[in-house]
Amino acid sequence: MSSCQRVARPLVRALRQDPILPSSSQFSRPLSKTPSRQDEAPTTSLTPPIPPPTSSTTISSKNQPQATAAAAATTTTGSSSSSEPAKIRIKGSLMDRNTTTVPWAERKLVRLGTPPVGSRRRRAAIRTSQNLPFEQLPYQCFQEARRILHEDRQEKIQTIAKELAKIKRLEETPADQVVGGERVKNMRLASLRKQAEEYKILADINDPVVKRRFEDGLGDMNKPIYRYLAERKWRGYPYRLLRQRISQLHIVPDVLPKFDPTMDVQLYFRRIKVEPGEILDSRITEVPPRLRVQCFDAGERLVSVVVMDSDVPNAETDSFDRRCHYLAANVPISPTQPSLPLGKVNKETQLAVPWLPAFSQKGAPYHRLSIFLLEQKPGETIDITKLRELYSSRDGFSLKSYRDKFGLKAIGFNIFRTIWDDGTAGVMERAGIPGADIEFKHKRVYSLKPEKKQRGWEAKRQKPKYRGLWKYSKRIHGLGIGRRQ
Repeated sequence: MSSCQRVARPLVRALRQDPILPSSSQFSRPLSKTPSRQDEAPTTSLTPPIPPPTSSTTISSKNQPQATAAAAATTTTGSSSSSEPAKIRIKGSLMDRNTTTVPWAERKLVRLGTPPVGSRRRRAAIRTSQNLPFEQLPYQCFQEARRILHEDRQEKIQTIAKELAKIKRLEETPADQVVGGERVKNMRLASLRKQAEEYKILADINDPVVKRRFEDGLGDMNKPIYRYLAERKWRGYPYRLLRQRISQLHIVPDVLPKFDPTMDVQLYFRRIKVEPGEILDSRITEVPPRLRVQCFDAGERLVSVVVMDSDVPNAETDSFDRRCHYLAANVPISPTQPSLPLGKVNKETQLAVPWLPAFSQKGAPYHRLSIFLLEQKPGETIDITKLRELYSSRDGFSLKSYRDKFGLKAIGFNIFRTIWDDGTAGVMERAGIPGADIEFKHKRVYSLKPEKKQRGWEAKRQKPKYRGLWKYSKRIHGLGIGRRQ
């Protein structure tokens, strides 16, 4: 017997014995203000004794077979009528987004646009446990910790009130009475507002209810705490992956000389999420994609959406050109409206260049199709008619020129790639794109260096008397496969 088994033997014996339940007063906790747990309630119950049989009971027992047969017939006829409502109730319970654990129900909820809340393990725990609010869990340490957090939050709220009072007094003060004038006044107001936002985040950063709502996807993005948590989550793996793709695929400096994304942009083709840099089938790209844009600062702003191909082969100049696949401007986005379907923008006031499917000709390397979001100046819109005149030809598009011409700032990015596949010819034919029959081939480039003269062992043994050694030499002039003709 091992030492672990010898140590565990007394514990196993104690657990196998029938425990003697103490009174409920022994479980009382005078320091806790929460209601006692249900498993701490007395578990003993008094069952009334069974009365002795009487004459009426004896008589009724004789008629029991007839009553049982009648009840069985009634149950048979009623079960068929009640089976349909029961199935409907079961299906309705399985379609509850808070408690469902069935894979087909989860997929159906995702298709309906109401995905399940949290993880499957969490939903299973909620389904099998009692409906007790999260903030009322009957754990003394948990409730004491919540009390400390509540006191800290009240201190932060008082600090926020003081900061807001300072902002109000400074706003009411004329600029000529502030040392430094209007410029210093605006700088101080911006600093005070930033400090107030930081206190708002610190007031709720440790609240378990806030963290739970964020993990379940139910956070209100109008509040700074949820925007802060969303940005912190995005700055982890997604941001690093995006920076890696920008570096590996040479987006900088091929497209822009300098770029750092500050907004989460996710790409979906036909409800399929596309990872940054993924190679897609050209048939999937026939339908305009949907973007999920999550910005982390408050307020609505107008952006321009650009989709461009940076690897269009040019056989005449033996180089690569650029082509615009999509261009839209004056598109509003906000933290509370993340969905941005490119196929549903206003064709009169927003769409400048319609969507063109991604394609690559046979023999050409993969094409990088970059999706950029560029923020416009506050309160300014771009003339769509002018954009159509400038970029209707699609070819020769320059993102840097477009950014500088209209005073834009690149804030969001995603990318996917495309190559020649089995469906590219059909995609080009349906879109009216010529060139599906063109195939690019690599041209052999011969060296411009002069031929080197033989030296050393090879040059010394080119005479006929060394014919037996010619098969071991590799660079003898005029020699075929190891033999002189």
